[in-house]
Amino acid sequence: MPDDVPQTANPPVPEPSPVVSLLDPRAVQILSSEYGSLLSARSLAYNEAFTRGAMFLAFLSMSFVGLALVAQALPIDSDFLLVAVVVLAFDLVVGLTTYGRVIRANYEDYLAVQGMARIRHGYAEIAPILHPYLSAGVHDDLEGVMVTYGSPPLGGLGAVAYQLSTSSTLVGLIVSMIGGVLALVVAVLVGASVAVAFIVAAVAGLGVFVALAVMTIRFYTGVQARLPVLFPTPRDGTHS
Repeated sequence: MPDDVPQTANPPVPEPSPVVSLLDPRAVQILSSEYGSLLSARSLAYNEAFTRGAMFLAFLSMSFVGLALVAQALPIDSDFLLVAVVVLAFDLVVGLTTYGRVIRANYEDYLAVQGMARIRHGYAEIAPILHPYLSAGVHDDLEGVMVTYGSPPLGGLGAVAYQLSTSSTLVGLIVSMIGGVLALVVAVLVGASVAVAFIVAAVAGLGVFVALAVMTIRFYTGVQARLPVLFPTPRDGTHS
């Protein structure tokens, strides 16, 4: 090319404009990416809760196997009861830490479900015709999020039965039974009669269960009060 021919400069590439509407296709892409991230977060929370629960049950089983082996070497007297107290106390500590971690994992899962409900609300705003086909919740308050979990309405007997069937409550029941058995062994070790020891065990087990329930309710009540709600469930009770 001759030197006297002027070079044509490349035209400047315009900068992309920011997303200012949900109708922008980029908004759908961003929401879809965030939805996938929340799905991964839910999977991690579920796996950790189930893994910790399985580890606790395996540890508890092996500790009882160990006690059975010790019982073959020691007579059932104060020495064996002392060993049982140490093992049960360690089981109780492991159970309490497991319960706390499962509750925290459930809370992390709740945060992911709440975020997914907000994204589904955005999908319903982008394409209102799809709203009847969304089976999960589209509102990010407690009532709306529990729709995704398939929980019965809040405050009824169905909700209580549902809560008793959850993995966290199951771990709490096992921990409460360990606390009761530990109290029974300690009572027998200090010379209490069998009848008194069973009464002490029942009171201790019930006390541990009530304490766990109260702490769990206070934890969820506190975090619920701090969580922002952007799309509450309509007052008429519908989820549309």
